[in-house]
Amino acid sequence: MRRTIGWAALPLMAAAASVAVDVRAGSAPAAAALVGNAEAGRAEFARCQWCHQAGPSARSGFGPQLTGIVGRRAGAATDYNYSAAMKNSGIVWTEPVLAAFVRSPQKVVPDNKMRFWGISDEQRIANLLAYLRTL
Repeated sequence: MRRTIGWAALPLMAAAASVAVDVRAGSAPAAAALVGNAEAGRAEFARCQWCHQAGPSARSGFGPQLTGIVGRRAGAATDYNYSAAMKNSGIVWTEPVLAAFVRSPQKVVPDNKMRFWGISDEQRIANLLAYLRTL
């Protein structure tokens, strides 16, 4: 029996090819302590746009919209159906929490819906945070 991959799997495959899990927890400088570049972060966010929107006309889709994410409570976007784990996490998206989540989403909030392996490069995370601050 021959199996094929549907078109819907392509965004997940693209995201998987562009990231790796950081198995050396704590071995690199904290992203929140690095100086991020918002323009480089905008380019980094292009990978996130498979699932997330941001900006004045953003709305939730496969993932929640991320406009104003810094300082927002987890599970607060009213147009997204969050997992129970995320809704009940009690997290406020501070920069250190966002950095940890982007590094390893399932480690920060086990059983959340985000199917993303994480970003291990601290400078890439710092750049992404710099961009998210502008939203």
